Amino acid sequence: MDRKELQNRAKKFHIDVIRLCAYFPRNTAGFETAKQLIRAAGSVGANYRATVRTKSAADFLYKIEVVLEEADESHYWLEVVKEAELKTGIEVDRLIKEANELTAIFAATDKSKIRNK
Repeated sequence: MDRKELQNRAKKFHIDVIRLCAYFPRNTAGFETAKQLIRAAGSVGANYRATVRTKSAADFLYKIEVVLEEADESHYWLEVVKEAELKTGIEVDRLIKEANELTAIFAATDKSKIRNK
């Protein structure tokens, strides 16, 4: 997968999370969880996109580590959504799988860049 495809995949993940959150309960738990999840998922795409404009290898590594952290946080919040039954079903399971895959991709990128320092 090339950089552009991964950028699009990260953006699609964010959009899919926004759409999922529209169906959360209209209560404090639903609003606060949606806020945290949307923020984390958006940060994955936005910060990965920003890696294109890094000024150095160290800057790239820093941004990839932020992306990795936010992908993992998105995974956490999606698990909370499922376990708290704010929303259940195939779409939640698909997004959990996608968050896990994105986390793995960015972890591999991070490890590769650290080794090549």
